[in-house]
Amino acid sequence: MVAQPRVRAALHTDRPLVVDLGYGARPDTTIEMAGRLRQVAPGLQMVGLEIDPERVVEPRDGVRFAVGGFELAGLRPRLIRAFNVLRQYDEAEVANAWGQLIAGLADPAGPDDPGGVIVEGTCDEIGRRCTWILLDSHGPVSLTLSWAPEHTSRPSELAERLPKALIHRNVPGEPIHELLATADRCWDMAAGHASFGPRARWRETLRLLRAAGVDCDVPRKQGPDNVLSVPWTLVAPAP
Repeated sequence: MVAQPRVRAALHTDRPLVVDLGYGARPDTTIEMAGRLRQVAPGLQMVGLEIDPERVVEPRDGVRFAVGGFELAGLRPRLIRAFNVLRQYDEAEVANAWGQLIAGLADPAGPDDPGGVIVEGTCDEIGRRCTWILLDSHGPVSLTLSWAPEHTSRPSELAERLPKALIHRNVPGEPIHELLATADRCWDMAAGHASFGPRARWRETLRLLRAAGVDCDVPRKQGPDNVLSVPWTLVAPAP
């Protein structure tokens, strides 16, 4: 998230409020996220929300915790992360949940402020494979797939961790299926770069994807994970 320009822009205010919705049985990830985000927004306020009162813990490491769901306990954050929350809902309920979260975003701070954002997605138990949809006040903006290359051999292996809005759409004829199939083909074509490591091979894969007409971001710097980020219009479910 720290590497995504829209997230950084959302945090570019005095003491931005960030909500981690549905942090689970332990608040470890919420506390870790606060530390990572403070690298770009030192004054941020972090609140972890859980629907189960028994999971609410005392404040620690500059993070406070409270009971709350999609109504966000009345808070108006600049950034909301909701990971592994909608996976337990039906696909038909996604739009309503998104609407509630969007309604809770803080208003833009001025005419040049792009406003707050939501990161809604799914990951495996220890974050080796992650996928998320970035939303702003107008709706979904982009889809990002991120994975540790040593634990994943092909891009399409992230299909089982797609967000709820897409996980049942990975079938022929749907845009997300075509994207994953194209990513696999380009990954295979980039096999000659494997001797330089999976990250170098993935960078060549991104080049091939762009050459094939896929509007995807190519990071300026090489990070620890392989990342594929595309506009939502490229993967939005077929009507």
